[in-house]
Amino acid sequence: MVEQREKNGPEIRKDFFPYPCQFKKLSFAAMSTRVRSPTSDPEDPAPSEKKMRLEEHSRDESNVTKEEPNDSVLATPGSSKKASKLSKKKKKQKHVLPEPYSSGDVLWRDIVALLGNDTVEHALQHGTEWDSPFDHREELEVEVSKLSSNGDALARSPASHLPWVIVAPFALPGERIRVRVYRSSRLHSFADLLEVVSPNSDLRDDSRAKCRYFGQCSGCQYQESIPDVLPTIASPLQYGYRTKITPHFEAPPKRARKEAESGSVDSTDKPGWLKIGFNEIGKRTVLDIEECPIATPVLNAALGPIREDIIKNIWGYKKGVSLLLRDSIEHLPSDISSIPAPEDEKHICITNHKSTVRERVDSTYFEFPGHSFFQNNNSVLVPLTSYVRDAIFPSSKSSGPTHLVDAYCGSGLFSLMLAPHFDTVAGIELSAESIKSATSNAIINHLPQGKCSFLAGDAANIFSTVSHFPPDKTALIIDPPRKGSDEPFIEQLVRFACSTVVYVSCNVHTQARDVGMIMERMEREGGGRKYVLESLRGFDLFPQTAHVESVAVLRLV
Repeated sequence: MVEQREKNGPEIRKDFFPYPCQFKKLSFAAMSTRVRSPTSDPEDPAPSEKKMRLEEHSRDESNVTKEEPNDSVLATPGSSKKASKLSKKKKKQKHVLPEPYSSGDVLWRDIVALLGNDTVEHALQHGTEWDSPFDHREELEVEVSKLSSNGDALARSPASHLPWVIVAPFALPGERIRVRVYRSSRLHSFADLLEVVSPNSDLRDDSRAKCRYFGQCSGCQYQESIPDVLPTIASPLQYGYRTKITPHFEAPPKRARKEAESGSVDSTDKPGWLKIGFNEIGKRTVLDIEECPIATPVLNAALGPIREDIIKNIWGYKKGVSLLLRDSIEHLPSDISSIPAPEDEKHICITNHKSTVRERVDSTYFEFPGHSFFQNNNSVLVPLTSYVRDAIFPSSKSSGPTHLVDAYCGSGLFSLMLAPHFDTVAGIELSAESIKSATSNAIINHLPQGKCSFLAGDAANIFSTVSHFPPDKTALIIDPPRKGSDEPFIEQLVRFACSTVVYVSCNVHTQARDVGMIMERMEREGGGRKYVLESLRGFDLFPQTAHVESVAVLRLV
C-alpha cells in the first residue's frame, strides 16, 4: 500500500479532515500573468541558494539509496581526489526522508493522490521513483491540476514524459504555465514559475493583490477575498491583521566590509547586498521588504525607521539579526471594566523580546513578554473563543461541564476568556514564564481568587494534577504547537475520559493524526464508550496564506 502508517503504531485514519486549501474556499488573486524568476537568465549557473535538502517521503526505507561497504574506493597514490569525488557523489545519492506529517510528508501524499496508487506502485516496484524525466533548469509548459495542501500548484508532466508531478508557486488550477525545473525529488520536481500562459479567469483577479512583493516573498501564498463560506470562519481583517512580524538581515560580507574600511564605497548609503525582510520564495536569500500589507499599521509605521537605523549602523553588525516587531497597547486602562474607544487605546511597536506586550481580546486584557507565543491575529480571537465556548455548551443540552482543563494554555487565552462559564479552571503549560503571565493576567482581569489555577508542567503529566476533577463534568481544550500532542498525553486523555474535548490546531495534519488516535484508542479501551467527532471548523487566522486554524470538537458517548 502507498498509504503510510506510523511505525509500530496503529493505522492513522486520514479521512477526518480536509486539507488547509479545502478549508479555504477562495477567490484568488495572484501575481501578474507573466512572472520572472530572479534567476531567469538562461546563462546563469545553477543558483546556489536553492534549497538542496530533499523533502520527499517513503515509509519503505528499502527505496532509500544507501552506501554499500564493498563500494569503497581503495586508497592508491593519486586516487584521493577521485575517492573524494566518488564519496561526495554517494552522499548526494542518499535521499533524505521527511518526518511524518511534516510539509514534505503532506506533499508526498498529494503527489500520490494526483498520480494514483497504481502509477506510484509501478514506479516503486521498478525503482524509477527518483529518475526525473527533466533536466536541471529545463523549461516546459504544463497545466495545473490542483493545489497542494501547502498552497503550491501541482501539475502532471506532459504526456510525452513518464508520470511525474511539477510543483510550482503562485499558479491556480486550470492554468497553463511555463516553468523552469530547479530541483527534482521523488516522483516530483520543484520549479520556478516563469509565465502564466493561460490564466484561470474565474479564480485569478490581479486587482486583489495588495502587496508589491507578492510573487517573490514566501510569506503569502494567496492574495484573496474570502467569501462567506460555512466551513471556514473568515478573519474580520484580511489585511493589516498580523500583530507580530520578524524581518531579518545578514551581516556585511567580508569583501564588502573590507571595501567599506578602505573607503572605496560610501558607508552611509544602503549597500546593494543588504536585504531587510523575509525569505524569498524557493530560496535561502532574503527579499528586501519596505512594508508588509498583512502587518498592522503600527508595525508598518515602525518598520521604516527601524530599517533606516539598520542601514546607518550596518557596519557595526558582526552577525545576522532576526528582528521582532509586536503590536502592543501602550498602557492598561485604569478601569478595565469598560472597553475603551479606539481613539483612546494607543498602540505602540515593541521591539525588545524582554519587554511586556499588552493585548485586549474583547474586554479581557493580556500581558506577556515579547518573545512569548500569542495568536498573531487579534481580530479573529473573539469569534474563535466564542465558537469554542458554544461548542462546549451546545444549546441542545440543559447542562454542561463545570470544570475546564486548558492544556498548552500559554498566557491564558482560553482559560480567561471562558472562565466565567466554569466553576473551576486549570491551565497547564510547560513554560514557567507563561504560567507566571497567565496567573498575572487572571489578577489583572479581577477573576475570583481560586477560580483559575495555572500549573507549570509537561502536558504529558497533566491529568495527575487534575485527578480530583469529575471527568463527566470536565471539558478539555488542547491547543498544542504544530508538532501536535504525543502518545503519553493521548493515553492519559483516554484514561481520564472527560466529557468534551476541543482540539485547536494550526496544523490540520498532526491534528488529524491525534484525533484519529484519540478516537481509536477510546473505542478500543473505553469499555463501550467512545469519542465521536461532533464538528470540525476552520478559522482563517492567517489570511493570504495557505495556513488555517482548525477546531475539532469531540464528545464522549
